[in-house]
Amino acid sequence: MTSRVVVLLSGSGTLLQALLDAAAEPGAPFEIVAVGSERSDAYGLTRALEAGVATFVLPMMADRDEWDGKLAETVANYRPDLVVSAGFMKLVGPAFLEKFGGRFINSHPALLPSFPGTHAVRDALAAGVKTTGATVFMVDEGVDTGRILVQQEVDVLPGDDEVTLHERIKVVERTMLVGQVSELVKEKHD
Repeated sequence: MTSRVVVLLSGSGTLLQALLDAAAEPGAPFEIVAVGSERSDAYGLTRALEAGVATFVLPMMADRDEWDGKLAETVANYRPDLVVSAGFMKLVGPAFLEKFGGRFINSHPALLPSFPGTHAVRDALAAGVKTTGATVFMVDEGVDTGRILVQQEVDVLPGDDEVTLHERIKVVERTMLVGQVSELVKEKHD
């Protein structure tokens, strides 16, 4: 039995593409049943549509709690076993976590707890670290504070800038995220 996965994203969807490719493999333990974003221009939505996956857009609202409740309700309509934040640049709130806590994972381009937040790669470079990396974690109510599931180091090379370093981190992130989704859904069915 394959598990149902909903992916949330805000941008180009390279992490989503890795998940779509893995889900298309024979015997994959999961399927992507929907992809959602707060931005109608997120290219990841196009990737999903091209793969035949349902999409939804829920723009941010003035009342953040109302948005959070609508997001939880919208995602719940797809009956996911797991929800994946794949470059989703919005924090969810209590209504979403109440419904999907313990079933909502995220990836982050740093070795948490170091460099949380939206500028992790820039912050790592500014700090002068020789090694950074990627983390996949269970989302909780904090900013990048959830239980760490897996991490992998990425060396900072001489001459690295934010773009070159982030691209190398994304390669690791994609592999880790696919691996964790596969592991978590297999555990659910064991």
